[in-house]
Amino acid sequence: MTLAIHSMNTKVWGMLILLSILWGGSFFFVGVAVYDLPPLTIVTLRVGIAALTLWGIALMLGLRLPKSIKVWGAFLGMGLLNNVIPFVLIVWGQTQIASGLASILNAATPIFTIVVAGILLPDERPTPLKLIGVALGFVGVAVMIGVPTLGSDSNLLAQLAVVGAAISYAFAGVYGRRFKSLGVNPVITAAGQVTASTLILLPISLFVDGTIDVNKVHMNTWIAILGLAVASTAIAYVLYFKILQLAGATNVLLVTLLVPVSAVLLGWLFLNESLEFIHVLGMALIALGLSAIDGRLWHRLKYSFS
Repeated sequence: MTLAIHSMNTKVWGMLILLSILWGGSFFFVGVAVYDLPPLTIVTLRVGIAALTLWGIALMLGLRLPKSIKVWGAFLGMGLLNNVIPFVLIVWGQTQIASGLASILNAATPIFTIVVAGILLPDERPTPLKLIGVALGFVGVAVMIGVPTLGSDSNLLAQLAVVGAAISYAFAGVYGRRFKSLGVNPVITAAGQVTASTLILLPISLFVDGTIDVNKVHMNTWIAILGLAVASTAIAYVLYFKILQLAGATNVLLVTLLVPVSAVLLGWLFLNESLEFIHVLGMALIALGLSAIDGRLWHRLKYSFS
């Protein structure tokens, strides 16, 4: 049996950086929306509006709605692993721990993905260089954001919840590989999984948050929700599934190392937030880690000195 080689060429790296910007921008949109709307309502609106957007794109592209029960079952599984479980765990976790700590714990996603993919996918066995790269990237995130106190009794369960979300993302990356063999277009895959997520989350959010009074929601909040749903979810998930199709589960979830970088840079560029030396140092470590994961530069250096 010939194993597929999942490499990261320039095009895939460009898509990954764009995805990190879209997901990094979600922090801005959520930061605006939370003033008027409760967390589960935000999540449900996010996936619901994204579903409508993606089906509209699919219609314009002439893509057909899948009729296979097997495909819709896969959408349901992907929606649970990639949206419902991690979103709920992160929302609950962030009610008790700082967002910086949550970001660090979430940045461990590639580590869990390497383990899960290495066990379940024979063509994504981790190399020593890739393991070193992920470790360097994780340290870079911790340096850039700062390392809050870990493991205190008062928030241990909240920390474990965010870790659980990272593990769920890891399984989602592996699970999502099946859509390539099913022959499902990335736009349809993205639309199907957010549709399944909406159907699951809608009754939960209505039960927990209740209905919202739209007259009390400011226009800025609705603009933020649209940005969150259309840019940071609909467009982002099309990129996510395209990268997953081209480069595999381990590589697509490297985006969690880049998202904090995008968030810090966007805050510096547009919100007048400070960019300190520690941020630059963290970004340098992340860049070094990503270069190790990519491998090409390191292999060239090895041959140059051999």
